[in-house]
Amino acid sequence: MTTVEQLKLGLESEYSDLLTPSYPRFSDIEIERRSQALDRMMAEEDLSALIVAESMFAGSATGWITGWPVTAEAVTLIRPNTRRRMFIQFYNHLPLAQQIAHGVVVEWGEAGSLQRAIDAIEASHSGKRRIGLIGRITAGQAATLAERFDVIDMNGAYVRARLIKSDEEIRWLGLGAALTDLPMAALAEQARPGVSERELHGHIQASYLSYGARNVIHFLHSTSMDAPDTAVPRQFASARKLTEGDVLSAELSVDYWGYSGQVLRTFFIGREPNALYRELHAAAEEVLDAVLAAVQPGAHARDLVDASHRIEDSGFTIIDDLVHGYGGGYLPPVLGSHSRPAAGGIPDVTLKANMALVVQPNVVTRDGKAGVQTGHLVVVTDSGAKVLQRFPRGYQVVG
Repeated sequence: MTTVEQLKLGLESEYSDLLTPSYPRFSDIEIERRSQALDRMMAEEDLSALIVAESMFAGSATGWITGWPVTAEAVTLIRPNTRRRMFIQFYNHLPLAQQIAHGVVVEWGEAGSLQRAIDAIEASHSGKRRIGLIGRITAGQAATLAERFDVIDMNGAYVRARLIKSDEEIRWLGLGAALTDLPMAALAEQARPGVSERELHGHIQASYLSYGARNVIHFLHSTSMDAPDTAVPRQFASARKLTEGDVLSAELSVDYWGYSGQVLRTFFIGREPNALYRELHAAAEEVLDAVLAAVQPGAHARDLVDASHRIEDSGFTIIDDLVHGYGGGYLPPVLGSHSRPAAGGIPDVTLKANMALVVQPNVVTRDGKAGVQTGHLVVVTDSGAKVLQRFPRGYQVVG
Protein backbone atom coordinates (compact mmCIF):
# COMPACT_ATOMS: atom_id res chain seq x y z
CA MET A 1 0.00 0.00 0.00
CA THR A 2 1.24 3.49 -0.86
CA THR A 3 1.34 5.44 2.41
CA VAL A 4 0.85 9.11 3.20
CA GLU A 5 4.42 9.38 4.45
CA GLN A 6 5.84 7.90 1.25
CA LEU A 7 3.89 10.37 -0.85
CA LYS A 8 4.94 13.29 1.36
CA LEU A 9 8.62 12.48 0.89
CA GLY A 10 8.21 12.53 -2.87
CA LEU A 11 6.29 15.79 -3.11
CA GLU A 12 8.54 17.63 -0.65
CA SER A 13 11.59 16.63 -2.68
CA GLU A 14 10.14 17.49 -6.08
CA TYR A 15 8.22 20.65 -5.24
CA SER A 16 10.20 22.27 -2.43
CA ASP A 17 10.61 25.49 -4.44
CA LEU A 18 6.82 25.93 -4.61
CA LEU A 19 6.05 24.75 -1.09
CA THR A 20 8.69 26.83 0.75
CA PRO A 21 7.53 30.43 0.05
CA SER A 22 4.81 31.77 2.31
CA TYR A 23 2.93 33.01 -0.74
CA PRO A 24 4.26 31.41 -3.94
CA ARG A 25 3.83 33.10 -7.29
CA PHE A 26 4.39 32.41 -10.95
CA SER A 27 7.37 33.67 -12.94
CA ASP A 28 7.36 37.05 -14.65
CA ILE A 29 7.33 35.23 -18.00
CA GLU A 30 4.14 33.37 -17.09
CA ILE A 31 2.48 36.51 -15.75
CA GLU A 32 3.33 38.34 -18.99
CA ARG A 33 1.87 35.45 -21.01
CA ARG A 34 -1.42 35.89 -19.18
CA SER A 35 -1.38 39.65 -19.68
CA GLN A 36 -0.94 39.17 -23.40
CA ALA A 37 -3.87 36.73 -23.46
CA LEU A 38 -6.06 39.35 -21.76
CA ASP A 39 -4.91 42.01 -24.21
CA ARG A 40 -5.90 39.78 -27.14
CA MET A 41 -9.29 39.05 -25.60
CA MET A 42 -10.00 42.75 -25.20
CA ALA A 43 -8.74 43.67 -28.68
CA GLU A 44 -10.86 40.97 -30.34
CA GLU A 45 -14.02 42.41 -28.77
CA ASP A 46 -12.93 46.05 -29.03
CA LEU A 47 -13.33 46.59 -25.29
CA SER A 48 -12.49 49.81 -23.51
CA ALA A 49 -12.35 47.94 -20.17
CA LEU A 50 -12.61 44.49 -18.67
CA ILE A 51 -14.13 43.86 -15.24
CA VAL A 52 -13.44 40.65 -13.33
CA ALA A 53 -15.93 40.26 -10.46
CA GLU A 54 -15.72 37.24 -8.16
CA SER A 55 -16.70 36.57 -4.55
CA MET A 56 -17.00 34.09 -1.68
CA PHE A 57 -13.97 31.98 -2.65
CA ALA A 58 -15.58 31.21 -6.03
CA GLY A 59 -14.05 31.69 -9.44
CA SER A 60 -10.53 31.29 -10.79
CA ALA A 61 -9.99 34.37 -12.96
CA THR A 62 -8.94 36.77 -10.19
CA GLY A 63 -6.25 34.39 -8.97
CA TRP A 64 -5.04 33.69 -12.51
CA ILE A 65 -4.75 37.40 -13.28
CA THR A 66 -3.53 38.82 -9.96
CA GLY A 67 -2.41 35.91 -7.76
CA TRP A 68 -5.02 36.83 -5.12
CA PRO A 69 -7.42 33.98 -4.27
CA VAL A 70 -10.81 35.63 -3.90
CA THR A 71 -12.18 35.86 -0.35
CA ALA A 72 -15.33 37.91 0.26
CA GLU A 73 -15.26 39.95 -2.96
CA ALA A 74 -12.69 41.19 -5.44
CA VAL A 75 -13.33 43.33 -8.51
CA THR A 76 -10.43 43.82 -10.91
CA LEU A 77 -10.48 46.59 -13.51
CA ILE A 78 -8.33 46.14 -16.62
CA ARG A 79 -7.96 48.90 -19.23
CA PRO A 80 -5.50 49.15 -22.11
CA ASN A 81 -2.26 50.98 -21.28
CA THR A 82 -3.43 51.67 -17.72
CA ARG A 83 -2.27 50.20 -14.41
CA ARG A 84 -4.74 47.57 -13.26
CA ARG A 85 -6.77 48.16 -10.12
CA MET A 86 -8.33 45.59 -7.81
CA PHE A 87 -10.96 46.57 -5.27
CA ILE A 88 -11.25 44.42 -2.12
CA GLN A 89 -14.52 44.66 -0.25
CA PHE A 90 -13.45 43.70 3.29
CA TYR A 91 -11.00 46.20 4.76
CA ASN A 92 -9.30 43.61 6.95
CA HIS A 93 -8.45 41.59 3.81
CA LEU A 94 -6.73 44.59 2.23
CA PRO A 95 -3.24 44.27 3.81
CA LEU A 96 -2.72 40.68 2.73
CA ALA A 97 -4.17 41.31 -0.74
CA GLN A 98 -1.69 44.17 -1.16
CA GLN A 99 1.12 41.80 -0.19
CA ILE A 100 0.12 38.89 -2.41
CA ALA A 101 -1.37 40.46 -5.55
CA HIS A 102 0.90 41.38 -8.43
CA GLY A 103 0.44 43.71 -11.38
CA VAL A 104 -2.42 45.61 -9.75
CA VAL A 105 -2.98 48.51 -7.40
CA VAL A 106 -5.06 47.04 -4.55
CA GLU A 107 -7.63 49.39 -3.03
CA TRP A 108 -10.51 49.22 -0.58
CA GLY A 109 -13.89 48.70 -2.25
CA GLU A 110 -15.61 50.99 0.29
CA ALA A 111 -19.40 50.85 -0.17
CA GLY A 112 -19.12 48.68 -3.28
CA SER A 113 -16.17 47.27 -5.21
CA LEU A 114 -18.08 47.05 -8.50
CA GLN A 115 -19.30 50.63 -8.11
CA ARG A 116 -15.71 51.81 -7.65
CA ALA A 117 -14.75 50.11 -10.91
CA ILE A 118 -17.72 51.74 -12.66
CA ASP A 119 -16.75 55.15 -11.31
CA ALA A 120 -13.16 54.69 -12.52
CA ILE A 121 -14.32 53.88 -16.06
CA GLU A 122 -16.71 56.82 -16.16
CA ALA A 123 -14.04 59.19 -14.90
CA SER A 124 -11.80 58.35 -17.84
CA HIS A 125 -14.33 57.95 -20.67
CA SER A 126 -17.42 59.79 -21.86
CA GLY A 127 -20.42 58.30 -23.62
CA LYS A 128 -21.51 54.69 -23.52
CA ARG A 129 -18.56 52.33 -23.57
CA ARG A 130 -18.13 48.69 -24.54
CA ILE A 131 -16.86 46.70 -21.55
CA GLY A 132 -16.32 43.02 -20.85
CA LEU A 133 -17.33 41.06 -17.76
CA ILE A 134 -15.79 37.90 -16.30
CA GLY A 135 -17.41 36.37 -13.23
CA ARG A 136 -20.82 36.36 -11.63
CA ILE A 137 -22.74 39.36 -10.36
CA THR A 138 -26.20 39.96 -8.94
CA ALA A 139 -29.17 40.98 -11.07
CA GLY A 140 -29.02 44.45 -9.55
CA GLN A 141 -25.33 44.83 -10.37
CA ALA A 142 -25.98 43.62 -13.91
CA ALA A 143 -28.71 46.22 -14.35
CA THR A 144 -26.38 48.97 -13.10
CA LEU A 145 -23.70 47.96 -15.59
CA ALA A 146 -26.19 47.75 -18.46
CA GLU A 147 -27.47 51.28 -17.77
CA ARG A 148 -24.00 52.72 -18.26
CA PHE A 149 -22.19 50.39 -20.67
CA ASP A 150 -22.53 47.97 -23.51
CA VAL A 151 -21.66 44.79 -21.58
CA ILE A 152 -20.05 41.79 -23.28
CA ASP A 153 -19.96 38.44 -21.46
CA MET A 154 -16.30 37.39 -21.55
CA ASN A 155 -16.58 34.23 -19.48
CA GLY A 156 -16.41 32.05 -22.57
CA ALA A 157 -13.31 33.83 -23.81
CA TYR A 158 -11.70 33.37 -20.40
CA VAL A 159 -12.48 29.63 -20.42
CA ARG A 160 -10.91 29.30 -23.87
CA ALA A 161 -7.80 31.08 -22.61
CA ARG A 162 -7.45 28.50 -19.83
CA LEU A 163 -7.78 25.37 -21.99
CA ILE A 164 -4.13 25.16 -23.05
CA LYS A 165 -1.75 25.17 -20.10
CA SER A 166 1.77 26.51 -20.10
CA ASP A 167 4.56 24.19 -18.99
CA GLU A 168 4.77 26.18 -15.78
CA GLU A 169 1.07 25.69 -15.11
CA ILE A 170 1.41 21.95 -15.73
CA ARG A 171 4.10 21.76 -13.06
CA TRP A 172 1.74 23.47 -10.60
CA LEU A 173 -0.96 20.99 -11.60
CA GLY A 174 1.56 18.25 -10.81
CA LEU A 175 1.92 19.66 -7.30
CA GLY A 176 -1.86 19.87 -6.95
CA ALA A 177 -2.05 16.22 -8.02
CA ALA A 178 0.64 15.20 -5.52
CA LEU A 179 -1.21 16.98 -2.72
CA THR A 180 -4.47 15.32 -3.80
CA ASP A 181 -2.87 11.88 -3.59
CA LEU A 182 -2.22 12.44 0.14
CA PRO A 183 -5.87 12.34 1.25
CA MET A 184 -6.56 9.28 -0.90
CA ALA A 185 -3.71 7.49 0.87
CA ALA A 186 -5.05 8.74 4.23
CA LEU A 187 -8.47 7.38 3.31
CA ALA A 188 -6.96 3.97 2.54
CA GLU A 189 -5.15 3.98 5.87
CA GLN A 190 -8.08 5.10 8.01
CA ALA A 191 -11.09 3.41 6.40
CA ARG A 192 -12.14 0.54 8.67
CA PRO A 193 -15.27 -0.74 10.41
CA GLY A 194 -16.64 1.73 12.96
CA VAL A 195 -15.24 4.88 11.32
CA SER A 196 -17.85 7.32 9.98
CA GLU A 197 -17.74 9.24 6.72
CA ARG A 198 -17.46 12.44 8.77
CA GLU A 199 -14.44 11.09 10.63
CA LEU A 200 -12.86 10.13 7.32
CA HIS A 201 -13.21 13.76 6.22
CA GLY A 202 -11.15 14.77 9.24
CA HIS A 203 -8.37 12.33 8.34
CA ILE A 204 -8.49 13.43 4.72
CA GLN A 205 -8.00 17.11 5.50
CA ALA A 206 -5.32 16.51 8.13
CA SER A 207 -3.08 14.95 5.47
CA TYR A 208 -2.50 18.16 3.50
CA LEU A 209 -3.41 21.23 5.58
CA SER A 210 0.15 21.74 6.84
CA TYR A 211 1.28 22.41 3.26
CA GLY A 212 -1.04 25.40 2.90
CA ALA A 213 -3.36 23.46 0.59
CA ARG A 214 -7.15 23.73 0.64
CA ASN A 215 -10.15 21.51 0.03
CA VAL A 216 -11.81 21.66 -3.37
CA ILE A 217 -13.96 18.52 -3.21
CA HIS A 218 -14.06 15.61 -0.77
CA PHE A 219 -16.90 13.43 -2.07
CA LEU A 220 -17.47 10.01 -0.48
CA HIS A 221 -20.07 7.31 -0.57
CA SER A 222 -20.27 4.13 1.44
CA THR A 223 -22.85 1.37 1.30
CA SER A 224 -23.19 -2.37 1.83
CA MET A 225 -22.09 -4.50 -1.11
CA ASP A 226 -24.87 -6.96 -0.29
CA ALA A 227 -27.65 -4.34 -0.13
CA PRO A 228 -26.35 -1.25 -1.95
CA ASP A 229 -28.37 1.96 -2.00
CA THR A 230 -26.02 4.52 -3.55
CA ALA A 231 -23.70 4.51 -6.55
CA VAL A 232 -21.81 7.79 -6.72
CA PRO A 233 -19.76 9.81 -4.19
CA ARG A 234 -21.89 12.31 -2.27
CA GLN A 235 -21.11 16.00 -1.95
CA PHE A 236 -21.59 16.00 1.84
CA ALA A 237 -20.37 13.37 4.28
CA SER A 238 -22.98 11.40 6.19
CA ALA A 239 -22.77 10.13 9.75
CA ARG A 240 -22.85 6.55 8.45
CA LYS A 241 -20.20 4.28 9.94
CA LEU A 242 -18.34 1.75 7.84
CA THR A 243 -18.97 -1.95 8.38
CA GLU A 244 -17.23 -5.02 7.04
CA GLY A 245 -18.50 -5.79 3.55
CA ASP A 246 -18.97 -2.14 2.59
CA VAL A 247 -17.88 -0.46 -0.60
CA LEU A 248 -16.38 3.03 -0.28
CA SER A 249 -15.80 5.32 -3.28
CA ALA A 250 -14.12 8.71 -3.23
CA GLU A 251 -13.54 11.69 -5.49
CA LEU A 252 -10.94 14.06 -4.06
CA SER A 253 -9.35 17.33 -5.14
CA VAL A 254 -6.92 19.51 -3.18
CA ASP A 255 -6.02 23.06 -4.22
CA TYR A 256 -2.68 24.82 -4.03
CA TRP A 257 -3.02 28.49 -5.04
CA GLY A 258 -5.50 27.81 -7.82
CA TYR A 259 -4.12 24.48 -9.03
CA SER A 260 -5.49 21.11 -7.97
CA GLY A 261 -5.42 17.47 -8.86
CA GLN A 262 -8.30 15.03 -8.95
CA VAL A 263 -8.22 11.35 -8.10
CA LEU A 264 -11.07 8.83 -7.87
CA ARG A 265 -10.83 5.37 -6.35
CA THR A 266 -12.93 2.58 -4.82
CA PHE A 267 -12.18 0.59 -1.67
CA PHE A 268 -13.74 -2.51 -0.13
CA ILE A 269 -13.91 -2.82 3.64
CA GLY A 270 -12.59 -6.03 5.15
CA ARG A 271 -13.19 -8.37 2.22
CA GLU A 272 -12.92 -8.75 -1.52
CA PRO A 273 -15.65 -7.35 -3.77
CA ASN A 274 -18.59 -9.58 -4.55
CA ALA A 275 -19.44 -10.66 -8.10
CA LEU A 276 -21.42 -7.53 -8.95
CA TYR A 277 -18.74 -5.13 -7.75
CA ARG A 278 -15.99 -7.14 -9.46
CA GLU A 279 -17.90 -6.76 -12.70
CA LEU A 280 -18.55 -3.05 -12.15
CA HIS A 281 -14.91 -2.33 -11.35
CA ALA A 282 -13.57 -4.43 -14.22
CA ALA A 283 -15.78 -2.45 -16.61
CA ALA A 284 -14.65 0.84 -15.10
CA GLU A 285 -10.97 -0.07 -15.44
CA GLU A 286 -11.43 -1.20 -19.03
CA VAL A 287 -13.23 2.03 -19.89
CA LEU A 288 -10.53 4.07 -18.18
CA ASP A 289 -7.89 2.34 -20.32
CA ALA A 290 -9.89 2.82 -23.50
CA VAL A 291 -10.58 6.51 -22.94
CA LEU A 292 -6.99 7.22 -21.92
CA ALA A 293 -5.82 5.50 -25.12
CA ALA A 294 -8.08 7.83 -27.10
CA VAL A 295 -6.61 10.96 -25.46
CA GLN A 296 -4.37 12.25 -28.25
CA PRO A 297 -3.84 15.64 -29.90
CA GLY A 298 -6.37 15.86 -32.73
CA ALA A 299 -8.89 13.52 -31.10
CA HIS A 300 -12.44 14.82 -31.05
CA ALA A 301 -14.60 14.74 -27.95
CA ARG A 302 -16.84 12.14 -29.60
CA ASP A 303 -13.84 9.78 -29.83
CA LEU A 304 -13.64 9.73 -26.02
CA VAL A 305 -17.35 9.01 -25.70
CA ASP A 306 -17.14 6.24 -28.32
CA ALA A 307 -14.24 4.68 -26.41
CA SER A 308 -16.52 4.21 -23.39
CA HIS A 309 -18.91 1.75 -25.10
CA ARG A 310 -17.94 -1.03 -22.64
CA ILE A 311 -20.22 0.70 -20.12
CA GLU A 312 -23.32 0.02 -22.17
CA ASP A 313 -22.02 -3.30 -23.54
CA SER A 314 -21.89 -4.54 -19.95
CA GLY A 315 -25.45 -3.41 -19.24
CA PHE A 316 -24.36 -0.50 -17.04
CA THR A 317 -24.51 3.27 -17.23
CA ILE A 318 -22.95 6.25 -15.42
CA ILE A 319 -24.10 9.01 -13.08
CA ASP A 320 -21.03 11.27 -12.89
CA ASP A 321 -19.54 12.85 -16.01
CA LEU A 322 -17.19 10.57 -17.91
CA VAL A 323 -14.60 13.24 -18.76
CA HIS A 324 -14.18 16.93 -18.08
CA GLY A 325 -11.52 19.53 -18.73
CA TYR A 326 -9.62 20.83 -15.73
CA GLY A 327 -7.15 23.38 -14.43
CA GLY A 328 -8.83 26.75 -13.93
CA GLY A 329 -12.34 25.44 -13.49
CA TYR A 330 -14.62 22.70 -14.75
CA LEU A 331 -13.65 23.14 -18.37
CA PRO A 332 -14.67 21.74 -21.77
CA PRO A 333 -15.07 19.10 -22.93
CA VAL A 334 -17.64 17.90 -20.39
CA LEU A 335 -18.72 14.46 -21.58
CA GLY A 336 -21.19 11.79 -20.62
CA SER A 337 -21.61 8.36 -22.14
CA HIS A 338 -24.02 7.10 -24.82
CA SER A 339 -26.54 6.03 -22.16
CA ARG A 340 -26.14 9.18 -20.04
CA PRO A 341 -25.12 12.01 -22.38
CA ALA A 342 -23.97 15.34 -21.04
CA ALA A 343 -26.28 18.34 -21.21
CA GLY A 344 -26.06 19.80 -24.69
CA GLY A 345 -24.67 16.63 -26.20
CA ILE A 346 -21.09 16.15 -27.36
CA PRO A 347 -19.33 19.51 -27.75
CA ASP A 348 -17.28 20.31 -30.83
CA VAL A 349 -13.93 20.17 -29.04
CA THR A 350 -10.69 18.78 -30.45
CA LEU A 351 -7.94 17.88 -28.03
CA LYS A 352 -4.66 19.75 -28.15
CA ALA A 353 -1.34 19.27 -26.39
CA ASN A 354 -1.21 20.74 -22.86
CA MET A 355 -4.93 20.45 -22.25
CA ALA A 356 -5.74 18.92 -18.85
CA LEU A 357 -8.56 16.39 -18.43
CA VAL A 358 -10.06 14.29 -15.68
CA VAL A 359 -11.09 10.84 -16.94
CA GLN A 360 -13.43 9.32 -14.34
CA PRO A 361 -15.73 6.43 -15.32
CA ASN A 362 -18.35 6.07 -12.58
CA VAL A 363 -19.83 2.76 -13.74
CA VAL A 364 -23.18 2.03 -12.08
CA THR A 365 -26.11 -0.34 -12.32
CA ARG A 366 -29.11 0.85 -14.30
CA ASP A 367 -31.16 1.24 -11.11
CA GLY A 368 -28.54 3.62 -9.66
CA LYS A 369 -28.06 1.58 -6.48
CA ALA A 370 -24.55 0.16 -6.97
CA GLY A 371 -21.51 1.73 -8.53
CA VAL A 372 -17.77 2.32 -8.44
CA GLN A 373 -15.50 5.24 -9.26
CA THR A 374 -12.03 5.32 -10.76
CA GLY A 375 -9.91 7.83 -12.66
CA HIS A 376 -7.53 10.75 -12.36
CA LEU A 377 -6.09 13.93 -13.79
CA VAL A 378 -4.11 13.70 -17.04
CA VAL A 379 -2.41 16.09 -19.44
CA VAL A 380 -2.62 15.71 -23.21
CA THR A 381 0.86 15.29 -24.69
CA ASP A 382 2.11 14.55 -28.21
CA SER A 383 2.49 10.92 -27.15
CA GLY A 384 -0.90 10.61 -25.43
CA ALA A 385 -2.26 11.01 -21.92
CA LYS A 386 0.24 11.69 -19.14
CA VAL A 387 -1.21 10.73 -15.75
CA LEU A 388 -0.39 13.30 -13.04
CA GLN A 389 -1.75 11.32 -10.08
CA ARG A 390 0.57 8.82 -8.40
CA PHE A 391 -1.84 7.00 -6.13
CA PRO A 392 -2.05 3.43 -7.51
CA ARG A 393 -4.85 2.42 -9.83
CA GLY A 394 -7.25 -0.36 -9.05
CA TYR A 395 -9.43 -1.13 -6.07
CA GLN A 396 -8.02 -1.91 -2.63
CA VAL A 397 -9.32 -4.02 0.20
CA VAL A 398 -8.73 -2.01 3.40
CA GLY A 399 -9.58 -1.99 7.09
